[in-house]
Amino acid sequence: MSQTPSKKVSVVIPIFNEEANIPSLLPRLMPVLEKLGRPYEVIFVDDGSRDRSLEMLLAEASRFSGRVKILELARNAGQHPAILAAFRHVTGDYIVTLDADLQNPPEEIPKLLTLMDQGYDVVGGVRQHRQDRFYRKFASKIVNRMTVLMTNMKLRDYGCMLRSYSRDVVDQINRCEENSTFIPALGLLFARKPTEVEVAHAARSAGRSKYSLYKLIRLNFDLMTGFSVVPLQLFTLFGFVVASGGVFFGFYLLVRRFVLLRHSEAEGVFTLFALAFVVMGILMAGIGIVGEYIGRIYQEVRARPRFIVRKVHTGQPQGPAKVGLEA
Repeated sequence: MSQTPSKKVSVVIPIFNEEANIPSLLPRLMPVLEKLGRPYEVIFVDDGSRDRSLEMLLAEASRFSGRVKILELARNAGQHPAILAAFRHVTGDYIVTLDADLQNPPEEIPKLLTLMDQGYDVVGGVRQHRQDRFYRKFASKIVNRMTVLMTNMKLRDYGCMLRSYSRDVVDQINRCEENSTFIPALGLLFARKPTEVEVAHAARSAGRSKYSLYKLIRLNFDLMTGFSVVPLQLFTLFGFVVASGGVFFGFYLLVRRFVLLRHSEAEGVFTLFALAFVVMGILMAGIGIVGEYIGRIYQEVRARPRFIVRKVHTGQPQGPAKVGLEA
């Protein structure tokens, strides 16, 4: 691997109830970083864990004083806000995001850094031979395809969090103050030269996934409404098509009523009911889409902080930490 010792690497790992995976995480991650021949740091973000995750992280940090930092959030903010909190504290030139469940092996990090050294400013991992359940793979495919169609951002795997960003891209992300965001799409928005690389994928060995089917669906709505107005435009266009169809169908009924008198009007009752239900379904879907956008506006207007950093742990003796609000 072509090494660039001057380029410091920051590895960001959000943690939420991962006590079963923490004992294996650093023993696999740290040797990989040591072999890079670069300065590095690891930033864990405890995202309001309710198990022993924070306690175990603090014990691990004491073994790697100065190289491991832990951000303790006051409450569970979600995976992406947790990563955004870490982005405010990174000092590296290359920033790598990694999940704690080890489904994306830390041993794949050098692949991303090799491409970063070649001048790419965002490198996304593409999971090969995914070891997930069918419904998760199916939902992920839907999210990826919908994202490409709605945002015109052409990446194959938005769900893989093994990704790397240049410091310039992370600085641009840090300037964004929107409440709900999706980091891979946001990173691509600011990238000048993005690319992807195939990475290995393993089955989760311990713990449970934090993304339920409902959360995956919510993620898709966030992507659609956060990075595009295409859903509104499509609904408007579809509304015009349905309205035009209604006019023509009304004209047909008029002709049928006054010209083709031999036909009984009762014959078309169920057809009218069917059309009415179709139109009502379209209207309800449209109201839902508009509601998603209004909900995002409501969240932005309240201007509540996306995350609250309660304390920063460095594994070194320090005085009382201040509770910090970071929006």
